Amino acid sequence: MTTATTARQNPAGTGSLRWALADSWVLTGRSLAHWARNPAPVIIGLLFPIMMVLMFGYLFGGAMSVPGGGNYREFLVPGMFAMTMVFGVEVTLLAVITDTARGVTDRFRAMPTSSAAVVTGRSMADMLNSVVGLGVMILCGLAVGWRADEGLSRALAAVGLLLLLRFALLWVGIYLGLIFTDTAAVTAVQTLVWPLGFLSNAFVSPDTMPGWLAAIADWNPLSATVTATRELFGNPGWQGSSWAAEHAILLSVLWPVVICAIFFPLAVRRYRRLGS
Repeated sequence: MTTATTARQNPAGTGSLRWALADSWVLTGRSLAHWARNPAPVIIGLLFPIMMVLMFGYLFGGAMSVPGGGNYREFLVPGMFAMTMVFGVEVTLLAVITDTARGVTDRFRAMPTSSAAVVTGRSMADMLNSVVGLGVMILCGLAVGWRADEGLSRALAAVGLLLLLRFALLWVGIYLGLIFTDTAAVTAVQTLVWPLGFLSNAFVSPDTMPGWLAAIADWNPLSATVTATRELFGNPGWQGSSWAAEHAILLSVLWPVVICAIFFPLAVRRYRRLGS
């Protein structure tokens, strides 16, 4: 047995972290290479939220009222930024299920590869994809009249909160991808993603909803991120009087941390149990 293999198989070894990071980067490069050879799904994934911005901003925007007044497109675009992060769950789920169905995951398990590296490699690749997607969405927002009026530092903080939400939700996608074995599960997840997105303040003010529904929308993790980013970008938004609305920036950090704390260990544990 080689020294490298011994270090990989010994979790307490001094080189275990280095090998895990190296394995994660190799697996990230694998995903990026797949996207380079087959860019169509990535391009379609980037175009879909752009079409949503154009549809809601120009087709329905005239009928929408902004709480406190203001341009509806400036109200909408931060919500679409957050929605783009949520839509990424489907991308992650499909990629993990496909690898499992093709036996790729089993091959990784047969190799002296860090079990954490397989899922962290997936997360790193999807985060890079999300950074590109968010950059495209920002350019789209600028094209339709959206602006970040509170300075560069607050705008970067808002971008950080959006990526934090994406990082948390991708662990949900990884875990569900390891649980399900059929790509048809993506359709089932879509039926949950869309209500999560629309049952928030991304498109309209919760004040327009029945009281019980408004309370659910108010505490939606997506709503916390949307409210926080609107505040940091300096865009018009809904200023509710509830604790959740008044502490949106705090919740936009706490919600992703809680989601990560739940689904990251579940994803790693589920991967280790595959085939056992």
